[in-house]
Amino acid sequence: MIRNLAQGVSAFTSNVFLVEGETTALVDTGANFDVVSAVREHTDHLDAIYVTHTHPDHIDNVDAVREAFDVQTWGYDPGHLAVDNRVDDEERVQIGDAVFQALHTPGHKNDHLCFYAKQTGVCFGGDLVFANGGYGRTDLAEGDRDLIIESLDRLRTIVGDDLSELHVGHGPSVFTRPQDDIELACRAARMTA
Repeated sequence: MIRNLAQGVSAFTSNVFLVEGETTALVDTGANFDVVSAVREHTDHLDAIYVTHTHPDHIDNVDAVREAFDVQTWGYDPGHLAVDNRVDDEERVQIGDAVFQALHTPGHKNDHLCFYAKQTGVCFGGDLVFANGGYGRTDLAEGDRDLIIESLDRLRTIVGDDLSELHVGHGPSVFTRPQDDIELACRAARMTA
């Protein structure tokens, strides 16, 4: 089961997905709210934290979660204090009951990862892509419009028509033809390039 623990939170935060199963994990920890209490409403144990990227709104709660659950983080850049262990491009990681492929998708931030499980059709898109064809900002440090277009194209190619759920860093998850939202984002990014 996938739950967005930041749903309904009015503070500035990313979405925070609790995925229960064989490897109970958080995808991002968010910021500016008590995520530890939110986790404890559903479980007393976490096996891992996966970081889509290291912008503060996605990682500011990392230390609180590490301390409360004695858990480590995985992300692309182990040189960042919020990342304990490196996840390489195309490496496979267990999140919940599924095996996800990590996809290095820079453009919004150099260390950005998406996580995609082909067998379940689930993707955690971080800030690469949003509902209704939105895509991550490229005007922040490390932002790059050409790279985000490449990353969007790569994600679209990999997920194809197998995608059934797209869980994004901000806003609502997409459950109806999420590949159309990725296609729209690809077109939108090109129009503003």
